[in-house]
Amino acid sequence: MLVYTSQPLLEELEVTGIPRVILHAASDAADTDFASVLVDVHPNGRAVPLAEGILRASYRNSVDGGDPPTPGKVYEYQIELNAVSNAFLPGHRLRLEILSSFFPKYDRNPNTGDPPGEEHTFKPAHQTVYHDPDRPSHIVLPIIPNTVSIAKD
Repeated sequence: MLVYTSQPLLEELEVTGIPRVILHAASDAADTDFASVLVDVHPNGRAVPLAEGILRASYRNSVDGGDPPTPGKVYEYQIELNAVSNAFLPGHRLRLEILSSFFPKYDRNPNTGDPPGEEHTFKPAHQTVYHDPDRPSHIVLPIIPNTVSIAKD
């Protein structure tokens, strides 16, 4: 698991909508999964998962799959998280967790490229996540502006 945690927020930040994680990554596996979790970390350390998403590498271009990755090649993966509406309060932190498996919540990926239901062996996958100027892995958050309009009489 790879974990990114922000500094404590100085003011409220409302996130409402569907976050997306843009992940630039390579794997040595014939096929693999990438998952992400958006977490609200309270000042006391309590971590509350808010939104998650998972993507099988061979499905990165189509819901039909059939496009297995070339081992070692860097691809851009767009992982759509489920809808969320949360006000991150002052003092809270945003956390993004990047995983290569989310078992048992989601079915395991044997990392062999075998069709689902036909897996007989499992292989460890070695993943590399990139976050440099040429391969800027990041999260896209639907932020709601913190403005209040009050009608004057």
